[in-house]
Amino acid sequence: MGKLSRLGNALYEGDVSVDFVGRRMVWYSASALIVLVAVAGLWFKGLNLGIEFEGGVEYRVAIAAGEADQSAVEEIRDAVVNTGIDSASSPIVNTSGTDTIRVQTEPVTTGQAEQISQVIQEAAGVEQGEISQNAIGATWGEQVADRALIGLLVFTVLVVLFIWAYFREWKMSAAALVALVHDVVITVGVYALSGFEVTPATVTGVLTILGFSLYDTVVVFDKVRENTKNLARSRQTYRQAANLAVNQTLVRSINTSIVALLPVGALLYAGVVTLGSGALKDLALSLFVGMAAGAYSSIFIATPLLVQLKELEPGVKLGDARATARARHHADRFASVPVYTEDMPIQAEPTAGQEPEPDLVARGATAMPARAPRYTAGERPASRPVTQSASAKRAQPSRKPRSQRGKK
Repeated sequence: MGKLSRLGNALYEGDVSVDFVGRRMVWYSASALIVLVAVAGLWFKGLNLGIEFEGGVEYRVAIAAGEADQSAVEEIRDAVVNTGIDSASSPIVNTSGTDTIRVQTEPVTTGQAEQISQVIQEAAGVEQGEISQNAIGATWGEQVADRALIGLLVFTVLVVLFIWAYFREWKMSAAALVALVHDVVITVGVYALSGFEVTPATVTGVLTILGFSLYDTVVVFDKVRENTKNLARSRQTYRQAANLAVNQTLVRSINTSIVALLPVGALLYAGVVTLGSGALKDLALSLFVGMAAGAYSSIFIATPLLVQLKELEPGVKLGDARATARARHHADRFASVPVYTEDMPIQAEPTAGQEPEPDLVARGATAMPARAPRYTAGERPASRPVTQSASAKRAQPSRKPRSQRGKK
């Protein structure tokens, strides 16, 4: 058995335990710092919205294989900027594979679009038929953005209703929702900080990672419900049972996340290094960041927050107090026995008929009843004189040998 298997078995049995729930303030602080950096990126840099959201014109230049390099990109960018068109003053130019260069500008008029196409044709040294042009209006981009937000809100509502219906516990829905918001903010913040373009593929990736995060959280919550089902019969508090559930699913969560992140990481590498741009890169980045954040939030955010909400219930408080007292008694059976202290008054043993001390009288004590005298062996006097009984004059039975038993 490998080390990871032995560790997983020890975590599942409770022989080895990491206090995830008890150290929740550490995880909360780390998450707050990450979220703060993500929000700062959104505030100061903003999102690099694609042409599908803001509208504009996209030109695709087909050139010879292997010539779509950085020098060609810079030459085309300089040519577009030198046109003097305000909408083309900051074009987005990048490669798409080894034989295509993509140029994006803000919305322009028909005449300006033809002028930009002619400049790109001369800079790239290609024919007019090698350039494709696609114009997208700003109104259509706004519709795409609105529908993306509507899809996100509908998905969130369905998530809350699903968890509430499955677990019959609104606190689990609240904890899962906080974890989902945590994952979305981090993913969007990474897009803002990295400058990656936000496209419809990005929205698809965000919705996908929400489902992954929800799946991992539901698995942990299901184990929490199993461990806390008969909590009154055990010596565990709700926090201890929930922490055990996180430890029991820890190895599984790590293995699932690694298996999911490896192919997504390969797609991200291929989209950034090999292809250079396109929907594959946008989708892979959101999946990679979202899956990593989802695995983190299901362990370090969702379960500790659930325990914090449950500990506010009076029933859970009473059960935790009972479990703590039972565990203390089990650890030391003589913990409840009073012990002698230096300030304890020393009093002589009261004798028969002696009145108790005044302070004891105030507590309701009465005079001690008379005790029967104690005697050692051989000293106890006879209760009545010994006389001859009637049975003393009768013949007493005697034990006969076995050979004569039963004979008259």
